[in-house]
Amino acid sequence: MNTSTSDFTTILNQAAQSVVGGADLQENRPTKEVMVNALQSAEIFARRDKLVIPFESLIGEWRLCFATGAKKDKQRGGIKLGSGFYFPKVTPASIAFTQDSGSLTGTATNKLIVAAVQFKFTGPCRYLGKKNLLAFDFTQIQLKILGATIYQGKIRSGKRGGKDFEQLSIANLPFFAFFWAGEHSIAARGRGGGLALWVRD
Repeated sequence: MNTSTSDFTTILNQAAQSVVGGADLQENRPTKEVMVNALQSAEIFARRDKLVIPFESLIGEWRLCFATGAKKDKQRGGIKLGSGFYFPKVTPASIAFTQDSGSLTGTATNKLIVAAVQFKFTGPCRYLGKKNLLAFDFTQIQLKILGATIYQGKIRSGKRGGKDFEQLSIANLPFFAFFWAGEHSIAARGRGGGLALWVRD
């Protein structure tokens, strides 16, 4: 992989600009293969240069722009990435992070809209700044139809939620390992091995 810093920066910014402000300019998008290579290159550079991303750079709401799946590679070992896809505008998905005052903890929110139905998951998060790891656990769910709340309640109570969250090891939690924070976008690898790029919403 020979993508330079300027190359992957240009590619990720180009992908972000194709959807920033609610636009969906498909003709300006890098191809899926180019996007996967750019994300991998950004991750390699971040590790090599020991990039530290401040928690403040992640605060806000971010629309999912591009994502890859991942599965175990039985022949070679490790993880094999999928080809990736641009998330369709007609089913917007987003994540949002808020920060508790003066700390590396806060709230994470994941939202998905399908037609007139909105699913919203919320829970605590904490950030390991030196590793750029953001661990989270969704403890609340809200379901809306046509803007009206149909259901709201707790999920994953007890061991994994609420008061016990601070004591849980990262190994027991979902997380994002961030490796890119641009002016309009952020990128990370999920616990399952997939890569994703989000654009500020």
